[in-house]
Amino acid sequence: MKTTQNRILPSSMPIPNKIKNISRFIQFISPSLVTKFSLKLFSTPVKFPLPNREKTMWESAQKSRLKVSSIDKEIHVLTYGYSPKKVLLVHGWCGRSTQLFMVADKLLEKGYMVISFDAPAHGKSEGKTTLMPEFIEAIHEINKEHGPFEAAVGHSLGGMSLYSAYADGFKTNKIVSIGSGDTISEILMNFTNNLTLKPKIAKRMKNYYDKKLGRDIDLNASSETAKQVDIPALVVHDSLDGDVAVSCAYSIRQNLNQGSILITQGLGHTKILRDKETMNRVVDFIIS
Repeated sequence: MKTTQNRILPSSMPIPNKIKNISRFIQFISPSLVTKFSLKLFSTPVKFPLPNREKTMWESAQKSRLKVSSIDKEIHVLTYGYSPKKVLLVHGWCGRSTQLFMVADKLLEKGYMVISFDAPAHGKSEGKTTLMPEFIEAIHEINKEHGPFEAAVGHSLGGMSLYSAYADGFKTNKIVSIGSGDTISEILMNFTNNLTLKPKIAKRMKNYYDKKLGRDIDLNASSETAKQVDIPALVVHDSLDGDVAVSCAYSIRQNLNQGSILITQGLGHTKILRDKETMNRVVDFIIS
């Protein structure tokens, strides 16, 4: 969809009107009930068919399964190419192990091996619901099994998870985040706005997660965990991203010790992963 220079692109995953109508009806009956309904929706990723453009990576990669004991779930892992120089790729919400195929192909050309995976409840991995903490646990387990990694690249929630994982002990030499979100509060507010619910529902959801985890979930905001990232990091974001505001990229960059930023124009939240020039810039950053 074409856009003018200053018009934000539509969301890459619009919520169906039927779901919005159901949400508003439940909200009218009970704020508590609609909070539970929203929590369920928020933690349940939608699975999409494998696009033709990703089939080469899927068919060429070695496939295995890995038990993440801390969450008691098995994840599906792809090993693409072979080299002592390895890069970890982490997809975003509703993504899959092959979604960053273009950067994977370019890394192979440069003599790197790529490890990627279906996050819990995504693709061919176990589970129906998941949240960011499970992404982080999967990163740690893959690092134990397949690391160390020269670099790690994460898209959207994958980028957020990489910053948190690094702050939690995951070590690599470089990080690239693409379209990464920042605060969980912001994400919840955006989610409930898309459901056309009242702002108080987002606050109720955050309170639920705070109590469940026993801490303020915004401590896992990318701009917060970025303060602990002491390696070179590249923040990539599109100025017209309709899923995650570009302001998130600037907040993250501001708190990185060795950060740089790349802002694209008109690629949106997922098309950016298939832009040759942008992915060349990502690979150049990794190998430089």
